[in-house]
Amino acid sequence: MPQASAFLEVIPAIDLLQGRAVRLYQGDYAQAEQVAADPVQQAEIWATQGAPRLHVVDLDGAKSGDPVNLPIIADIVRKLAIPVQVGGGIRSLERARQLLDLGVDRVIVGTVAAEDPDLLEAMTQAFPGRIWVGIDARQGQVSTRGWLSTTPLRATDLVQRVEAQGAAGIIYTDIGRDGTLAGPNLEQLRQVLAVSRLPVIASGGIGSLTDLLALLSLPGLAGAILGKALYSGAISLPEALRAVGPGRWQDLPPETGSLWA
Repeated sequence: MPQASAFLEVIPAIDLLQGRAVRLYQGDYAQAEQVAADPVQQAEIWATQGAPRLHVVDLDGAKSGDPVNLPIIADIVRKLAIPVQVGGGIRSLERARQLLDLGVDRVIVGTVAAEDPDLLEAMTQAFPGRIWVGIDARQGQVSTRGWLSTTPLRATDLVQRVEAQGAAGIIYTDIGRDGTLAGPNLEQLRQVLAVSRLPVIASGGIGSLTDLLALLSLPGLAGAILGKALYSGAISLPEALRAVGPGRWQDLPPETGSLWA
């Protein structure tokens, strides 16, 4: 039986919409709030503050079905020494290959995993260890196409299916908690972890160091993605890394711990 986590990989998020870094509220594009004028500069700030990796989502791509913000993503990958994982609109082998060729470390697919199992399996066979699945759910039901479509799939059923198809890991997002700072959905995460033998990263609702410490109690949880909590100042990245994650903060000068984005 998996043991409770000794630490979590704390991963800042940058969501791209029309070339801007934004945050949504419960996945609502109409409530997009700009959080950084320059996404590339913001990525560099997170890296400087000790982020072990960066999570980037192309929101335009998630809606359209084809990555839209590739030039920005390419610039982020080129300028950062830390690994970058990217999701949003990746629905073909060619697009996955294009991102990996840019230097992206992990490709995250969501809609493909739910709607086209054969394509997901082709991706995992072509790029072993590089394809992660983003499972985005409302009350346990999987949503796709930029969270605009709800499927009959249960998140726990999809977890088991993608594991059999060769996915390298899972990023579980509770849409109802995303952008709210109301705390993660611990019960739903427990259900996902109970059926998964893959590494799972939690996303959605994390609003305090107390929330991060609560995640440490979940057996098998590998990491946590932070968005609004960092941009609002509810959590500072160096403090989060010191509290729950190894990150890179040990190698940073003491004054770095006081930086805020």
